[in-house]
Amino acid sequence: MSKLIPPSPDAETYAKNAASSPDDPKLFAKDDPFALFGEWLEEAKKKEPNEANAMALATADEHGAPDVRMVLLKDVSGDGFVFYSNAESRKGQQLAANAQAALCFHWKSLRRQVRVSGRVNEASAEEADAYFATRAKDSQIGAWASDQSRPMEGRFELETRIAKAAARYGLGKTPRPPHWKGWRIVPTRIEFWRDRPFRLHDRLEFSREGPGKPWTTRRLYP
Repeated sequence: MSKLIPPSPDAETYAKNAASSPDDPKLFAKDDPFALFGEWLEEAKKKEPNEANAMALATADEHGAPDVRMVLLKDVSGDGFVFYSNAESRKGQQLAANAQAALCFHWKSLRRQVRVSGRVNEASAEEADAYFATRAKDSQIGAWASDQSRPMEGRFELETRIAKAAARYGLGKTPRPPHWKGWRIVPTRIEFWRDRPFRLHDRLEFSREGPGKPWTTRRLYP
């Protein structure tokens, strides 16, 4: 095995990890996955050193080829999980071709993970406008300057585009670019996972047939 890969934990390490994450019979007590997610996210915000709302977003193109990257959760409610990006980026084009996606939150400090999958709908223009208005000025200008996911000659080309966008939108309110949008993942499956000793993890899955349908739960083997 490569020396770059950490070895599997030994019994002493497992015992130490278990002591730092004691069994909690109430951990999976919620019957609403969004309420449970909200509790876990609040705990993660207190423990994670950086961006507890970071999540891996997996999409697929029109041929079914998968792709994944990290994005930031910007809103969550019973309607779904919302993020924003450039609609002309690779992820935007993939969502236009195949409006399905999956998310994975991994909170290492808590030894917990949440997986989400479902259909994807565009957030309303009003939602996108409201969130864009809260972004830092430089981030707003960057959204105008960057042709996200497309080739560029070098850093100077990007800096030139930023300077031009700043000259145009540096004063006053910066409007939201038409290509800058939000998406809402409306889940049909949400799985909560937490680490347990010797890979005997706890897994609880919520699933439903579609939006507005009742959730069913089941425990999964680790």
